[in-house]
Amino acid sequence: MAYTDFVPVIGTVFNIARGNDCCSQMVSLRTDDGIANFVVNAQTQVIDDIQIRMGMRIAAFYDASLPIPLIFPPQYRAQIVTVIGRNEQVMLNYFDRNLLAEDRSLQLNIAGNTNIRTANGQRFNCNPADQTLLVYYTATTRSIPPQTTPSRIIVFC
Repeated sequence: MAYTDFVPVIGTVFNIARGNDCCSQMVSLRTDDGIANFVVNAQTQVIDDIQIRMGMRIAAFYDASLPIPLIFPPQYRAQIVTVIGRNEQVMLNYFDRNLLAEDRSLQLNIAGNTNIRTANGQRFNCNPADQTLLVYYTATTRSIPPQTTPSRIIVFC
């Protein structure tokens, strides 16, 4: 699966309703830009298999290359959903051999306590370079590119 077209929408869950069938849900998020709705179905990859609940702060990634209905509030089909902490940020990007994001927007400095796992929760014991990574972090430097020591990394092998 190509993750290059995945775009995150970050917000707080304020409503969960049954979708068009029994295997899907409509999750409504309150974001900085307003309200966004996401269809979460059996094909949605939910990191850590968490149960989405009201009040959670989540990042829902949708595929921007797919058609989106022109309705308000916007409605997307979630490809990846992850829970994020209060001051935490996430980035899904390809990181090169130097752990620099493909768009040069973030440089990773891996620490000994950085939790590195695969998308299915298994420990990743190799170098995460040259992979698509979902990176969880809190602070960055003011350098160009910004640098961070992530608390957690999910590797999409």
